[in-house]
Amino acid sequence: MKQDYFSANNIKYIDYKDVDILKRFINPSGKIMSRRRTGVTAKNQRKLAEAIKNARFLGLLPFVAK
Repeated sequence: MKQDYFSANNIKYIDYKDVDILKRFINPSGKIMSRRRTGVTAKNQRKLAEAIKNARFLGLLPFVAK
């Protein structure tokens, strides 16, 4: 089983402004990757999805890839 990226790197708060980290968890077409693919815990997956959605709304991440 993969280890959760956020607990492994001691990240307490998933920030929507941290685009480099969020980009790891979206696939090339711009969709949020599943927990099964990324190995993130359920709690962190919910926080991650919310952060990605906030970043998309503010124009920091794309809704769809070009």
